[in-house]
Amino acid sequence: MDVSLFLRGLLIGFSIAAVIGPIGMLCIQRSLQRGFVPGLVTGMGAATADGIYGGVAAFGLTVVSTFLVGQQTWIRLVGGLFLLYLGSRVFLTRPAQQAARAGGSSLLGLYASTLLLTLTNPLTILSFATIFAGIGVGLGGHNSLTAALVTLGVFLGSTCWWLVLSAGASLLRERLTARWLLWINRLAGIALLIFGLLALISLIH
Repeated sequence: MDVSLFLRGLLIGFSIAAVIGPIGMLCIQRSLQRGFVPGLVTGMGAATADGIYGGVAAFGLTVVSTFLVGQQTWIRLVGGLFLLYLGSRVFLTRPAQQAARAGGSSLLGLYASTLLLTLTNPLTILSFATIFAGIGVGLGGHNSLTAALVTLGVFLGSTCWWLVLSAGASLLRERLTARWLLWINRLAGIALLIFGLLALISLIH
């Protein structure tokens, strides 16, 4: 058992999560509008998906990965449409309405939405598989315990990034006026709509 692989998994999970895309925009927007906990829960949905895909790559589950990549057209179609839906909701939502819905009962919905959205990008599994191949994980040279350690490292590394991002964004929350929050909603909504449109356009090619 090589504990250094856990540390590498930690770094890989953090690095992949740190790319600001649609999930990052959602985490920032929800942290600013609702606070630290909703923002962190949003990120945890993405961290869970990263852990799942990281686990598939680390354990060398080629049947699962081949199926996901083979069905990427339909999966990305669903993801693109979901991004358009989220983008329109964020764009049209006013700050006061966001705050009114910040109760604990909505946390599961925040978690599930980002979990499903992250899972609609099966190419993530190729990123993990490529990186793990470089460090010798998932190729049969290590046992299941090592693969589990790497998977745990990916999950915790991703979690660390979402913790930092949601905490940083929520610290700015009290300094922003309602007008600023409204414009943040609109900009975040437009960004999500663009991500959704790009996902759908990519299917044409």
